[in-house]
Amino acid sequence: MLDSDTKRRIDTARDTLVGKVPDPKSQVEQITIALIYKFMDDMDADAEELGGQRKFFTGDYARYGWAKLMRSGLGGFETLNLYAEAIGKMPENPGIPSLFRDIFKNAYLPYRDPETLKGFLKIIDEFTYDHSERLGDAFEYLLSVLGSQGDAGQFRTPRHIIDLIVKLIDPKKDETILDPACGTAGFLISSYKHILTSNVDGQGHSTLTPDERGRLAQNFKGYDISPDMVRLSLVNLYLHGFTNPHIDEYDTLTSDDKWNEYADVILANPPFMSPKGGIKPHNRFSVQSKRSEVLFVDYIAEHLTPSGRAGIIVPQGVLTEKTQALKKLRSLLINQCGLNAIITLPAGCFRPYADAETAVLIFDKRSQSKTVWFYELSHDGFTPDDRRTPTKENDIPDILSRWPEREDSQKSFSVSLEQIRASGETLSVGAFKKDGMAVDHNKLLPGWKIMNLDSLVEEINLRAGQSHNYPVLSVTKHNGFVHSSTYFKKKVFSDNTADYKVVLPGQFAYSTIHLDEGSIGFLIGEEPGVISPMYKVFRMKVGSEIIDPVFLYRILKSEILIEKYKTLGNGSVKRRKSISFEKFAAISIPVPPSSVQREVIEQSDEILKLEQTLSAARDRLLNEVENILHVVRITQDTAAS
Repeated sequence: MLDSDTKRRIDTARDTLVGKVPDPKSQVEQITIALIYKFMDDMDADAEELGGQRKFFTGDYARYGWAKLMRSGLGGFETLNLYAEAIGKMPENPGIPSLFRDIFKNAYLPYRDPETLKGFLKIIDEFTYDHSERLGDAFEYLLSVLGSQGDAGQFRTPRHIIDLIVKLIDPKKDETILDPACGTAGFLISSYKHILTSNVDGQGHSTLTPDERGRLAQNFKGYDISPDMVRLSLVNLYLHGFTNPHIDEYDTLTSDDKWNEYADVILANPPFMSPKGGIKPHNRFSVQSKRSEVLFVDYIAEHLTPSGRAGIIVPQGVLTEKTQALKKLRSLLINQCGLNAIITLPAGCFRPYADAETAVLIFDKRSQSKTVWFYELSHDGFTPDDRRTPTKENDIPDILSRWPEREDSQKSFSVSLEQIRASGETLSVGAFKKDGMAVDHNKLLPGWKIMNLDSLVEEINLRAGQSHNYPVLSVTKHNGFVHSSTYFKKKVFSDNTADYKVVLPGQFAYSTIHLDEGSIGFLIGEEPGVISPMYKVFRMKVGSEIIDPVFLYRILKSEILIEKYKTLGNGSVKRRKSISFEKFAAISIPVPPSSVQREVIEQSDEILKLEQTLSAARDRLLNEVENILHVVRITQDTAAS
């Protein structure tokens, strides 16, 4: 648990650097280098106290000892020059292990302000190396400022999501564990902690033998293409008790040096984006592609041992896009890799850094299951805005409780491999979810039906032409259809509306890119209108009298359907998504008897009237308050004059 003093020191160190080192990643690197420098001196001091000898700062390197750096009387520029020289020469120090040489590799001081450095070193001097878990927690807190490396499609995985995936995979003490895009080693450290806490007796004492603990550290390995990430991973693991962590600077996708290395457990949140022109991988992948997310999933699937398991975060496009590479990849997962579960994550999960819409794939090559378990994780314990404030809405305890038996619920359901193959091997939650939940047709009430929208409605594309005289409409998430010229403060439609679509009374329209916000309308009244071609316009089919159009509209605006729309769009990042009419019409909805439909309409009308009454009363109250304040201001101004 991070204590307040340690948090304060880290925050103060960053605040001291920010004027000269504004980039958070560079701040983390400078703090990391300084901490290891200080800790090496602490370890030398501990050795001397126990009757041993210094090994890090000896011989020609004795003059770089921390105490000499911090001694009183040393001038500002002398301190700066000594520190810059020390970190530059540290990789050549014969007294330090290769781990520390890797940490100091290419290290340098990026500024020449002695006052900033002295203030910074004074804060670092308050840290002491004591082998405690506190140092690991402190470093994890420091790493949390890294946030997004968005240009590479890399987003720091939230700790609670890492812990969730680790608990689902449940790594064991004798298994090898790999992260092929390890970043700062979050998955590896969470797995290590999970194994430690899984091997305790009733009194909370570890049941691991000294030999098992020694072997345990050897079972973890990670790769990363970035030397900076490798450095941070090494430090993170070292501060969590790994004396010789196995983290390699390695390009998982273009180098095949480690192709023949396998793991029992693979955990990863690999980069989502590819460089311009795509990745240029070697030719050993089963799926030929230039996209990093495709290649990483292929790599993980191919590098599990015969009894291996994996948990990997992917963009939702991996589940749905229809490129040949992704079709082949999904076929590989379904038919050869023991795809066990798909968990969609909330869109705000990576905020404030990205709106990436993602899912977790769980493979288990031991599995003989003929089904895939789907879980739609809507709430992860934090608000979906940029602030990510903790909240009581949290599906994670529910998913963990349902996981052992793969139970069905309003958020979860199982789909047979046979049904997935029949669907064209799409893995979209929306392709199988019924009305936002798993539906057991045997449990429907008498007179109720589950029907696809395509059996009830049809798309129409009547164009306005040059000589029309119809008003231009828009669709909003709160009010449905509105007149664009009066609703918006500025003109939002084209001067030439000949290609706009005609909407007749009793017809519907939705925004293809804002449907997941509830932007769908039902035109009431007698006057037709026209709407931008970006909207999909549709009407009730002949013979669809089984459902009242107003009831259908209320269903289409419901929270359950809005959640479903979020799973349908093409693309992996919000605002780039577009929902085709084909996908929209494939949605299944409940159709109750007409008497139930009328009751729902009447009750919802009453609710709308109450909301309008409350809104009008609120507006009147605000106006009265404003009038009172206006009178008070006039009185005060008169008195003052």
